[in-house]
Amino acid sequence: MIRSFVTVLSGTLSSRLLGFGRDALIAALLGAGPVADAFLAAFQLVNVIRRLLTEGALNAALVPAWLRIYQSAGPNGAAAFAGRVLGTVSAGLCAASLALAVLMPFTMTVLAPGFSGDETLTMAVNDARLMLPYLAFAGPSTVLLALSSARGRFALAAFAPLLFNVALIAVTMVLLLQQPDPARAAVLLAATIGAAGLVQLMMLAQRGDRSRVASPVRISMDAAMRGFFARALPGMVASAGPQLLAVGAAIIASATPSAVSWLYFANRLIELPLGLVGVAMGTVLVPELTRALHAGNDAALSEVQSRGLELTMGLALPATLGLMILNAPIVGLLFEHGAFGADDAAATAQVLTWLAAALPAQVLTKALQPAFFAREDTTTPLRATLIGCGVAIALAFLLGQIFSASGIAAGLALGAWANAIVLLRRGAASFGFAISSATRRRLPRIALAAIVMAAALWVVAAGTVRVTVGSHAGTALLLAGLIGGAIILYAALLVALGVVDWRQSLRAIRQRSARDLPAGDLHV
Repeated sequence: MIRSFVTVLSGTLSSRLLGFGRDALIAALLGAGPVADAFLAAFQLVNVIRRLLTEGALNAALVPAWLRIYQSAGPNGAAAFAGRVLGTVSAGLCAASLALAVLMPFTMTVLAPGFSGDETLTMAVNDARLMLPYLAFAGPSTVLLALSSARGRFALAAFAPLLFNVALIAVTMVLLLQQPDPARAAVLLAATIGAAGLVQLMMLAQRGDRSRVASPVRISMDAAMRGFFARALPGMVASAGPQLLAVGAAIIASATPSAVSWLYFANRLIELPLGLVGVAMGTVLVPELTRALHAGNDAALSEVQSRGLELTMGLALPATLGLMILNAPIVGLLFEHGAFGADDAAATAQVLTWLAAALPAQVLTKALQPAFFAREDTTTPLRATLIGCGVAIALAFLLGQIFSASGIAAGLALGAWANAIVLLRRGAASFGFAISSATRRRLPRIALAAIVMAAALWVVAAGTVRVTVGSHAGTALLLAGLIGGAIILYAALLVALGVVDWRQSLRAIRQRSARDLPAGDLHV
């Protein structure tokens, strides 16, 4: 499991770092005015639907179902099932994309009511329509990546999303050199997003050997497919809880100038640790837990759940505290360029502090959901997500009237914790979480190490950050030193407290897990 986790972690880290570069360039190109608000509102819509499919969300339903059919009907039965899923998902998303294009004025009015009666709404509609082709191409790509994860091949699923960010970065850099009108630049970026899905699908279609794991490809809505989608759709919505919260925030923030942009860029910083931990857990934990459940191996089940919880909280806690302490210099370094000014950076940093408070809850949710998904229970996570979203929207609306964008972010944080608490209570009541005694001892030590690290970071940062204000080069060097020192201190504390044994960790990374399924790439 550790080796698979590190593989997905590496791919996700690469994608997220490229995403930061992408967003820094977009901020410099579009700023934080009406053009940027329109583009980011459209991008938020497409991004949520994309993540309903990608980043481990489809694994929640497809991986357990495919593994169950593989064990009961063999490779041919599993291939036929995968072929029907591939054909049906592809056709459904093509039809949905066309329908959404027609209904886009109404959709954007609902998602950004503050744009109504303004030119910003027209720009958002046009941008969103240009982005929609990505969704049609993302359908078959996602099925292929989920099948790769089901067979224990995680590298392809981890690194395939890099193409999306590479394409956007390349186009944005060219536009920055040409310095076109911001409205025209937004249109070109939106068209690039639409084309990026085709590039990714073409890459996946070229990979493979003679084995066929999704054949024949056809559209079907028989009883088996209806049952699959009845389980898949709730799981996909539940997996996209953080993105649904972001959409809700954009709806409320659309009435405040530039607030959509502040929330978007702050949320992008949260998505780095959330993606590193959440996506890796969603991609790796579901197959591992499903195998343990099918084998009736209680010891393996406890081990997988325990390791997942330790890894998620061990990475999320220091990230949360670090983002709260270094919010201003991080935002200033990444986004305070070109049209994105100092006032925008300060507002974004304030929003980031509140969004960071939601990170442990969101990561905990990502660690708990696979226990339900592996049992093919997607309804319970959906209910928890809907409860969390309801709490978040209500509080964000109320607090947003008082504290503007920061109040909206605080409401989102409280909603994320409501989601995690509901999921934890219902899981404990339904089947209990098999957490080892060793993990119960290590979790408080992980929290202690994170708190000590954060205290040291706060003391050092308080006396040094002011020196570099206004200098991006100085800020970059200071942040590199602070973050690097904090990581070293945190690692040393984990070793000193007996949480980590480096020799065992290295052996776990090098070890290849035994697989019951044949290796090999996918080919349709």
